[in-house]
Amino acid sequence: MTSAPRSEITGLLVDWSNGDQAALERLLPLVEQELHRLAHSYMRRENPDHTLQTTALVNEAYLKLIDQNKTHWQNRAHFFAIAAKIMRRILLNYARDQRRQKRGGKAIQVSLSDVSIFSLERSEELIALDEALERLAAVDERKSQVVELKYFGGLETDEIAEVLRISAITVMRDWRFAKAWLYREIENGT
Repeated sequence: MTSAPRSEITGLLVDWSNGDQAALERLLPLVEQELHRLAHSYMRRENPDHTLQTTALVNEAYLKLIDQNKTHWQNRAHFFAIAAKIMRRILLNYARDQRRQKRGGKAIQVSLSDVSIFSLERSEELIALDEALERLAAVDERKSQVVELKYFGGLETDEIAEVLRISAITVMRDWRFAKAWLYREIENGT
């Protein structure tokens, strides 16, 4: 995933968890490229004219990550899993804001020359997926976490297994089940 050795990133995360602020400064350049890749992966699924840019998503996620002073980082996979969750929440909040604006929330008067036309279809899809994922979490939290780490976090099967402390085969089984379950939930619109 990144060019820095996993052990170096894990070591810096542990040092940061133990209060070493210099470790955080050395960590950022090592994880920045991967955070951009993760954000780019999210943004590819968004509307092409989405007003939130990849760099802004990375910056906002980074600010939230460094504010995680109570988190005891286990390893780099744990860090990127939390980063993925934060980015997902940022995009969901953005999509919900767009939905509110579409429905007249915080309406302001603008001239027709200032209006830009954009589709909220992908925002709606993201919200539907999130709602289905929440329902899956109520049924089976681990399967929901597998989806979040794989789909939103871009983690590989072995990394998900490491974060969740389960076997790779269990991750693959959970992924297959969760995909089918989510598809059914979204298609039924329940």
